[in-house]
Amino acid sequence: MTPYLLMAASALMLAIGSTPVMRLVALRFGVIDRPAARKIHTNPVPLLGGAAIYVAFIIVLILFGDRRYIHEVVGIFVGATLVSLMGVVDDRWGLGSYIKLAGQLLAACILVYSGVSVNIWGNWLDIALTICWVVGITNAMNLLDNMDGLSGGIAMIAATFFLLLAALSNQYLVGALAAALAGACAGFLVYNWNPAHIFMGDTGSLFLGFLLAAVGIKLRFPSNSDTITWMIPVIVLALPVFDTTLVFISRLRRGKNPLTTPGKDHVSHRLAYLTGSRREAVLLCYLIAGAVGLSSIFITRATLFEATIVGGAL
Repeated sequence: MTPYLLMAASALMLAIGSTPVMRLVALRFGVIDRPAARKIHTNPVPLLGGAAIYVAFIIVLILFGDRRYIHEVVGIFVGATLVSLMGVVDDRWGLGSYIKLAGQLLAACILVYSGVSVNIWGNWLDIALTICWVVGITNAMNLLDNMDGLSGGIAMIAATFFLLLAALSNQYLVGALAAALAGACAGFLVYNWNPAHIFMGDTGSLFLGFLLAAVGIKLRFPSNSDTITWMIPVIVLALPVFDTTLVFISRLRRGKNPLTTPGKDHVSHRLAYLTGSRREAVLLCYLIAGAVGLSSIFITRATLFEATIVGGAL
């Protein structure tokens, strides 16, 4: 675990150091999220916090990553960079939902072309599932970025459990990616915790979603059957998956377009309404993410019956 801890700590310090710089850049170039009727913050907040996460993540991989795995991360790096740059453009000038969706599809196709793909059926269905998974999780993390500290904190927790799962099965590449991501998110949260001094914007949320989806695909569990272990990444990311599903169903029932209709119908908004506190709502989301993450570790050693019980309960 020592190399992973070194990578996480380095990413943490880099993110802590680079986030204020990105805040100044955002203020200088007017990349600011201004208050609006559909938003819960009341003062203008700089964006581009996601760029600090990106920089910290990339630098750590370059400095500490194992060169033997470089060919395996090219597709992940290119796809993640594409969605992150698309996020920068959206944060500064705005992009339509369908343009962002097209960009995510392209990034997912790059991932598949590089050899990072689901391997269940051994045919074109694996490619279709991979694209759906990557686009779905990328959008889920984007939608989840609706409250101070929420998306970054959930990504940090998910990456930490991916790191633990990778360490338990001796998967260095997945562990390195997860460690760097967890550390970068933790450093960003220093400035994003309520009241936030900077937002990650689409630059960060799209980047986090794409990376988490890719890391989930790369995880392998040779000690157990694929019939059981396929659900592990889904369970680790159960909160963003559930939140997106809830939002889509809620908006479709109201006759709204889920992709273009903003709203305060997320899990975090509902919890904030019940508790009367946004901070408590975010902390409850952290607890939920931690609980499902622990369940995923149990499933790595579970029988099919036990895994079905846990999956059904979640």
